Amino acid sequence: MSDLYELQLMLDLPDSLPAGDVALLRWHLGDSAEESPEPDAYPMLSARGPAARIGGTLVGDLARSERGWALTARQEVHPDEFDQLRKLVEWLAGRTSTSGTVGYLRFLEHDIPDVLVADPAAGTARRLTLSPGHSTEAQLIPDPWS
Repeated sequence: MSDLYELQLMLDLPDSLPAGDVALLRWHLGDSAEESPEPDAYPMLSARGPAARIGGTLVGDLARSERGWALTARQEVHPDEFDQLRKLVEWLAGRTSTSGTVGYLRFLEHDIPDVLVADPAAGTARRLTLSPGHSTEAQLIPDPWS
């Protein structure tokens, strides 16, 4: 039994994002040599390469886009990291321009992830839990011509 979770984040941030916020994101992505002012803090989105337990690869990228900034990350996380992770996701929710789904959190032994949803107007995020008994099955990829 493992305590690992899969975290996926994919969201946009406005072009007006302050340089200090961009620098903090780059630090969390492992793209900065600067040290954190907080002694116990470490980059939350910096792992790269093959995932140890969740399959696939671990990624993290912040790129310029037509709308400002685009953030994508997929990481293996442990519950010991949840306090820092919660702060980071709430911080992102307060800055994102993406309304609705901004990511997923899935316990390693579960088949269905929880959905992370942001409300940029309120600057909040919440987690919606899905389960086979409470969700509606649909066509894998909708056929636009049917």
